[in-house]
Amino acid sequence: MQQELRIAASVLAADFSCLGEEVRAVSDAGADWLHVDVMDGHFVPNLTIGAGVVAALRPHTTHTFDVHLMVSPVDPYVEPFAEAGADSITVHVEAGAHLHRTLQRIKSAGKRAGVALNPATPAHAVEPVLGDVDLVLVMSVNPGFGGQRFIPSQLGKIEALRALIDASGRAIDLSVDGGIDEHTAGLATRAGADVLVAGSASFAGGRAEYPGNIARLRAAGEAGRTASHGTRTGPRAIGAATS
Repeated sequence: MQQELRIAASVLAADFSCLGEEVRAVSDAGADWLHVDVMDGHFVPNLTIGAGVVAALRPHTTHTFDVHLMVSPVDPYVEPFAEAGADSITVHVEAGAHLHRTLQRIKSAGKRAGVALNPATPAHAVEPVLGDVDLVLVMSVNPGFGGQRFIPSQLGKIEALRALIDASGRAIDLSVDGGIDEHTAGLATRAGADVLVAGSASFAGGRAEYPGNIARLRAAGEAGRTASHGTRTGPRAIGAATS
């Protein structure tokens, strides 16, 4: 069963010259979570921020810090980000050989544990650890850069994961990250998403626009949930809408 809809503003799209102010502004604008993309230039072809930046941003908001570790090896970074103020730490299925051990490490640090799937990774890859996670993140773009276009085939994966989560009977958040805007938000929630990670669509136009940006994302997401009426939309149905 879908959880409450939440909008996670991805700080990757914020103005890095004044991140503290940006975090405060988008929190006040109505975002539910702050999504923090950590990239190492190795697992993904980009380099972003470390635990020190998360620690510096923590005093600027009480909102959930949803930290997404796109790094390999990942285990050495769990505790530093936990100590820096992460509330939820998500790691990739593809980032290491011992996913269960990594998830237990996150839990031992007192944080919510998430697992992420790249576009080419099938939904069933999370089945062995579904009893150990609080969040499943579908990458609807190839990780590494913001501003990419939503990959339509990921809607089928969202549907498959929604079915797996519902069958588990656990309250696991299903999050989607990549190419989320007011056009694709409803498609993602109609397929079963609970959390919409949006960077460019959250931070577009400057701070005066943030409340409207968040409101439009939320409205589109809620409309998608309403439109589903218990049905799901597969990837073929949205090809024209996202091309």
